[in-house]
Amino acid sequence: MSDTTPSFFSRLSLGFSTLFALLSDPALAARLQTLRAGVPPAPTAPVPAPVPAPTPVAPVLRIATPDAALQLLGLLQREARFIDFIQEDMASYSDADIGAAARLVHAGCGKVLSEHFTLAPARSEAEGTRLVVEAGFDAASTRLTGNLQGQPPFRGVLRHPGWRVTEVRLPRLTEGHDAHILAAAEVEL
Repeated sequence: MSDTTPSFFSRLSLGFSTLFALLSDPALAARLQTLRAGVPPAPTAPVPAPVPAPTPVAPVLRIATPDAALQLLGLLQREARFIDFIQEDMASYSDADIGAAARLVHAGCGKVLSEHFTLAPARSEAEGTRLVVEAGFDAASTRLTGNLQGQPPFRGVLRHPGWRVTEVRLPRLTEGHDAHILAAAEVEL
């Protein structure tokens, strides 16, 4: 503590701030009254240092190799002619022709999914269920849509349960296989 006497303006500022603090804090006023009566203040427990908020950790980014994605795309092409369907200009076809082709693509894509993946809903509740999304929810498995305001918990209606892959059964690739070739060119002899 310094032995220097505060200036008039420092004392004036301290007086006003103390006046407002005393008017708004009855416990502070009681302690000041006790001190002015000559009673020494009771020893207080040391104030613990504030615990710093945890520093957010940046996610570690993994380098994804494209082989599995290319392999899946190749399977979709082989079983459903998926790439052919997507690359085709549909403007010249009738709705009935597009619908017939879509049925074949749909069946082939379903076959690839059922043979190579086990799928489960990301959430167990049925569509239309009213639910509460608590703080700390997994944003990778639950996406909030609509009018998002304030802090959790959020109340809403489940519009889609999402999907989660529980098992992957992709075939193994032979050494030297070029996964970039999704479908070999066909040459009729």
